[in-house]
Amino acid sequence: MVTYNKLVRDKIPERIRAIGEAEESRFAVDDEEYWSKLKNKLREEVDEFIEKESLKELADITEVLYAICRFKAIEKEELLRIRKKRLRERGGFDERIILIASQEYEKRD
Repeated sequence: MVTYNKLVRDKIPERIRAIGEAEESRFAVDDEEYWSKLKNKLREEVDEFIEKESLKELADITEVLYAICRFKAIEKEELLRIRKKRLRERGGFDERIILIASQEYEKRD
C-alpha cells in the first residue's frame, strides 16, 4: 500500500473500494488537523494546476476554497464581495503588468 496521509474528497475511499482495492482512511481528529490538511490540499492543488494547467485542476482549487469558506464560516458571497472590492481598488491582472522594483509596496497590505 502507498501512504498518502492527506485530505481527499469525500467519495475517494468509496471509489477505491469500488474497484476492489484496499484503502485505509480516517477522519481528521480535530479542527486543527483539518485546517492544516486543508491548507496542504490548497498548496497541492495549486502545484498541480501550475504543472498541468488544466481546467480540472482549477476546479479542484475552487473546491478547496469552498471547503475553506465552509470551515471558516465565510459566505461565498462575502468572499466575492471582498474580491470585487480589491478588484476596484487595486485592479486585476488583465494588463499583465510586471513590477520591476518598488520601495516595499507589497508589505503595506
